Formats: sequence, C-alpha cells, structure tokens
Amino acid sequence: MRTILGAGGQIAVELAKELHRASGPELRLVSRKPRRVEDTDEVASADLLDARQTRAAVAGSDIVYFTAGLPADTELWEARFPAMLRNALDAARAEGAKFAYFDNTYMYPQDDRVQDEQTPFEPVGRKGVVRARMAEMVLAEMDRGDIPVLIARAPEFYGPGRTQGFTNALVIDRLRAGKTPLVPVRDDRLRTLIWTPDASRGLAALGNAPDAYGQTWHLPVDDDRPTYRELVAMAAEAFGREPRHRVIPRWLLRAAGGVNAQAREIRELLPRYASDSIFDSAKFRSRFPDFRVTSYREGLDLIRAESRTGS
Repeated sequence: MRTILGAGGQIAVELAKELHRASGPELRLVSRKPRRVEDTDEVASADLLDARQTRAAVAGSDIVYFTAGLPADTELWEARFPAMLRNALDAARAEGAKFAYFDNTYMYPQDDRVQDEQTPFEPVGRKGVVRARMAEMVLAEMDRGDIPVLIARAPEFYGPGRTQGFTNALVIDRLRAGKTPLVPVRDDRLRTLIWTPDASRGLAALGNAPDAYGQTWHLPVDDDRPTYRELVAMAAEAFGREPRHRVIPRWLLRAAGGVNAQAREIRELLPRYASDSIFDSAKFRSRFPDFRVTSYREGLDLIRAESRTGS
C-alpha cells in the first residue's frame, strides 16, 4: 500500500495519477476531506496534527509520501507544519514504511548561487526558518536509519489545474483573465520553475527506486531558464495576448504588505526575485536519463488547452 499524506493539492493529485500508471491501484489518499483520483483509491480522513489519526492513516503502508501543504500564512506554518511532519515521521517509523518527503527551496540562500543538493540552509524570513527546521527533521530521521527516507525538493511551481504559485497567480492567471501580468522586483533575471506534473512524476520515480533513499534529490526542471520578460512573452503568445507586463518594485510590494495578504506573504521572498534562480537537477537526470522534462513552451500550451476545454 502506498499512502499520500496531504492528498488534494495539485502535487498529490498528479502523484496519484502517476503512481496508478507506474505501480498499480493500491493507493490510499489521506487529508481532512480526501477525494478519490481513481475509482480504486482508498480514502482516509485524518488531521495530521493528531498523532493517533496520522498513525491510523499510515497503517499497512509500504511507502508514505508527505505532500501536505498549508496556505501561505507564516503563523500557520510555524504552528502546524513541524507538528504535522513529526506525526507523519513517527507514524511511518512505527509502521516500518519508507518515507518520501516533498520539499521546497525556502531554506536556501536567496541569491544567484547555483542551487544543488549540497546547497547550505541559509533561510531568509520566518517561512524559510520553518522549512529549514522541517528539512532538518527529515535529515535526522534519515541519519537514524530505522526506515528508508528520501527528500525530493522542487523550486517554484507553475502548472495546470489548481497549481499554487506566484507565477501562476501573477502571470498566467492574469493573462487568462485578460489582465496585465505582474512581475515582482525585476524582469531580467533567470527563473527556474518546475511543471507540477513533472514534480509529481519525479517524486513517484524516486519513491519507486530503492537506491534513491538515504539521499536528497532535486526534482527535474527545464534547464532553458527564461527571464520573467521572456516567460511573459511565451505565455502571451500561448494565450494570444499582447506581451505586456508591469514590474512591481520591491518598495511597493513591501508597502502593499500592510494591507494585502498575498503581498505580505511574498515579502520575505523578494531577494530571490532580484537574483538569478538557478536550480540544478543534474543528479536526478543522471539517475533517470529517460525522464522527459516538459519545456516551458509545452507547459504553457498545455495550460492554454486546459483553459479552452474548461477542464
């Protein structure tokens, strides 16, 4: 039995699809209000803040995937995320299950250094501190050695469906709505984004590879990194819009944080938008040479097609 903790988000939905394709129907989806992706899915309602509910949800599992997310609310992250992860790790250990942790890059330095699996944790802001603490918890479990553990790390998302990410919200969704895209801080720095289905397929590939455990992995990305100016032009072409955008300077985003929740939550990430973002997934590509990464143009065309069909 493979169990996804935090089912319902776009990463979990795409992961469930890939696990069905690659590994068969034995799949349990766990969240507060789980919904089946395929008719054969087993669903279990659980609050990951409750250790007993988490333990029950993991019972009988061979592999546990932790993909739980929370709204971009700093106080919520501090209060809940580490406790959710601790309960999940304890439950997997008690069950003797493998543990695959889906992570992000908030703990990395927010500068133009190339990010690989050896990049040190230098968090900027409270959310970065939370993610560093969580990654260190998983690394400690890995060192303990009681169960096989891996970390699969992804940069900022873009993608179809209910993908949550600043690029979707500020660029893609606004273009779809006929509005002018907004670019934070600068439009001339290189960006590394990951197509959410690629992130999920990569996570599934790692979970199914016995030699992937005991390591941290960067999930696969397109190395043809565009600037935001180039990304807006590609997206505008895909949606048949004029390639116009507006750069929102750092001072305005900081000021807007006093009255706008989305602007407030992006403030601690502003340094990364002033620098090139170079996320290196060479280790993954070396281990999985046949994995096909979705290009930015392909991804944007797929989002356009989804918009037209209303799916």
